Amino acid sequence: MAKQVTATVRFHAKGGQATAAPPVGTALGKYGLNLGQFVQQFNERTKGDLGMRIPVVVKVFGDRTFELETKTPHSVDLLKQAASIVSGSGNVPRVKVGQITAKQLDEIATKKMKDLNARSVGAARNILAGTARSMGLDVVD
Repeated sequence: MAKQVTATVRFHAKGGQATAAPPVGTALGKYGLNLGQFVQQFNERTKGDLGMRIPVVVKVFGDRTFELETKTPHSVDLLKQAASIVSGSGNVPRVKVGQITAKQLDEIATKKMKDLNARSVGAARNILAGTARSMGLDVVD
């Protein structure tokens, strides 16, 4: 017999740095899950993306067990890391904060492909190029 799903919880946590404090504790505490076990599994899976915001989907079962699904880091975080900037532009049309190359966009698109609504790497690159431009980044070849 399959386990009965009690809830599906979605939230964001910092990769490799999750603790039982918010947002993890507030999102999962009311379901009676073992937060230490969740934190350990999450930090182990995301230790390569240290400090980036990672979307998480947790399926909570009736017997207080869970199934953890982590997604790739946010596109904005990956673009900021590639361009070596702290934040995007506050005045996008006039103020540019950095540049990103087409090769860097291809690498990010390949990494994000499974979480984007795109059928090819080229389409994913176009989505990411639009995000980069809206952050105040110039896309150069």
